[in-house]
Amino acid sequence: MAGVEQIKVEAGEAGMRLDRWFKAHYPGLGFGHLQKLLRSGQVRVDGGRAKADTRVEPGQMVRVPPLGVDKQGEGALTGRTIRNQDDGDVLAQMLLYEDPKVFVFNKPAGLAVQGGSGVSRHVDGMLEAWRNKKGEKPRLVHRLDRDTSGVLVVARTRLAAMKISEAFRGRDAKKTYWALVKGVPKKREDKISTWLVKDTTPDGDRMRVAQHGERGADHAVSYYRIVEQAAQSLAWLEMEPYTGRTHQLRVHAAYIGCPIIGDPKYFEADTNWDFPGGMQNRLHLHARRIRIPHPDQGVIDVTAPLPPHMRQSWNLLGFDEASGETEE
Repeated sequence: MAGVEQIKVEAGEAGMRLDRWFKAHYPGLGFGHLQKLLRSGQVRVDGGRAKADTRVEPGQMVRVPPLGVDKQGEGALTGRTIRNQDDGDVLAQMLLYEDPKVFVFNKPAGLAVQGGSGVSRHVDGMLEAWRNKKGEKPRLVHRLDRDTSGVLVVARTRLAAMKISEAFRGRDAKKTYWALVKGVPKKREDKISTWLVKDTTPDGDRMRVAQHGERGADHAVSYYRIVEQAAQSLAWLEMEPYTGRTHQLRVHAAYIGCPIIGDPKYFEADTNWDFPGGMQNRLHLHARRIRIPHPDQGVIDVTAPLPPHMRQSWNLLGFDEASGETEE
């Protein structure tokens, strides 16, 4: 870097510790180096001195002196960094929120949550690196598809895992996803209600819309609203799954005639449709925000910044992330 930079804290970074913020933006910066910069006042937040555990808020300006390390593109992990780093380091970069009972991570697209055929590295295995002094390994309490990025809640204790799992089962958790879809739904906002059944195919399991009463079918309900659109060709949807079926949002988007861009399973484009130039052909589905009762008291409310491939598409289309923020 040539000189001092002033970097604005983004909406998706609300409440992040300053040291985690630096780890996300400058993975090569050592903790000791950062501490020296903080002690000497070279790193500041809104002009004032700060500490490693200072929580940053959207709109604040972080003064960054010359560091001598590369800046991480979009402040997010890539497949390469995941492969070449230790599990504990990768988890630290993914971390959005922590307290004695809970971790919340921003899972990168392409990283599996659990093992399976052809999966060599996954979040569940990586959590071995974060066993506590009692030997307890943090526990998964919900899942995200491998190609879906975003907020992933992990319990740090057995009791916390039980309570959070109950909240998910009781539908006390509110999950908000952002998706980029082909076309524009006929209604600005709507409820999608279908029955879904799992079929085994040569390419793996695939969900399809089923008839009520069909053997093995489960009821699935989702809600959506259009945030912004690019003419009639693409739409940014905010989606909320009321139920938690496999691939639910991906199937429901396709069901209303607006499949999610880059979906390898459920996107079936007509021969006249060309993939937008300048976009990566990767799944454009991101678990943006989760609100769930804390196992002790209060509410966990965490937002995850967009992954690089989706931010690239948002920039290309001129979408403003702030348009999708809703206060509740």
